[in-house]
Amino acid sequence: MADDITDTSQTVAAGQLRAFIERIERLEEEKKTIADDIKEIYSEAKGTGFDTKAMREIIRLRKKDQAERQEAETILDLYKAALGMV
Repeated sequence: MADDITDTSQTVAAGQLRAFIERIERLEEEKKTIADDIKEIYSEAKGTGFDTKAMREIIRLRKKDQAERQEAETILDLYKAALGMV
C-alpha cells in the first residue's frame, strides 16, 4: 500500500515536472518569435534611416521611471566631468 502511494506521488511529481517543462518550452518559443519580430522592426527602421542604437537606448530609458533616469544621467554627467569629457 505504501509503495502504491509512493508510486502515485512520483507519477504526480513527474507529471507536474513535465507540465512545467512544456509550459517553459512554449514560452521560450513565443519569446523567440517576439525577438524575431523585434529584430525585423529594427531592420525596417534602419532601412528607413533611423539609428537603431539610439532607438535601443530610448527604449531602455523609457523603461525607467523619471527619478531613476535623472539619477543615472546625473551620475553619467559626473563621471564625464571627472574624465574631462564635457
